[in-house]
Amino acid sequence: MTSAPDPAPPSSDPGPLPRAEFGFPGPLRDRLVAAILDGSKTTTTGLVADYAHEGEPLPRAGRREAVVDSRGLPVAVIEVTEVRVVPLADVDLAHAVDEGEGCTSVTEWRAEHERLWHGAEMRAALDDPEFTVDDTTPVVLERFRVVTVLPATGR
Repeated sequence: MTSAPDPAPPSSDPGPLPRAEFGFPGPLRDRLVAAILDGSKTTTTGLVADYAHEGEPLPRAGRREAVVDSRGLPVAVIEVTEVRVVPLADVDLAHAVDEGEGCTSVTEWRAEHERLWHGAEMRAALDDPEFTVDDTTPVVLERFRVVTVLPATGR
């Protein structure tokens, strides 16, 4: 059972929190952010390779982040409640379903994610035009909760 988000603060500025960007800006990010806001998305998956490329530390439980929309505007504050690093082959059904993208099997979830990870945007972001994943690729599985939904700012 998830707890209800805290009441929204009077401002849409979440302060100096790190940004949480889901997917790339555009239709995918818009769908993911909507799923976070409606409560259907409570997990996400990242590539260890992406964190390493960006020089960013892996997330940790207790970390709060400002979810941003496709325009870069903060829409919510989330708190990471669990982090696991596993080989891609070990992603479980509960994690896949809780990503809120409508996948009903790990196979379907993986196919969707491989399309993203093998796509031009991800390969460009990693500066690796040949990037691919396989069963042994380490992935970061995060579970989170919405702490605060921020007031709309021109949405």
